Amino acid sequence: MRLLFEMDKKDYAQCTHTFTRNSARSIIISNGRVAMIHSLKYDYYKFPGGGIENGEDPVEAMIRETREEAGLLVVPESVKEYGYVHRIQRSDKDATECFVQDNYYYLCKAADKPVSQQLDDYEAQESFQLEFIEPVSAINKNRNVADSPYNQMMFEREARVLECLISEGLLS
Repeated sequence: MRLLFEMDKKDYAQCTHTFTRNSARSIIISNGRVAMIHSLKYDYYKFPGGGIENGEDPVEAMIRETREEAGLLVVPESVKEYGYVHRIQRSDKDATECFVQDNYYYLCKAADKPVSQQLDDYEAQESFQLEFIEPVSAINKNRNVADSPYNQMMFEREARVLECLISEGLLS
């Protein structure tokens, strides 16, 4: 899979150990809009998807996470690799730990009829909601998140992936 871009804070020189948590995310486009999860609590957007479990194939993780978070059933034969984002930085929680994450993105289609979400507790507390949104609106929202417990790099990562999709003519 091709590297879309790297996000490297170069702030980990003092780290003594590494924590790696890779993720897989779906890119589902319909009528010029993209399926994204809107956190109503913190008012940001993210592509449906999440962490890859030990021994899990990234595509399987993306399909599972998209169903759980968005209620969208990915059509397996429609899945195509898009690219990945490599992120590396000192952990927000432990100054001696380096956080490394490859975020794999897949273009795919979903069945017409969504099913109910199966949200984790934190996702339910954030009121995750599926929205098909114009990409520029999601980019602007993510670049103006004011109050959230998350690292700003997450919001910027999603904005930059949207910009890649626009620059390649997949979204407008």
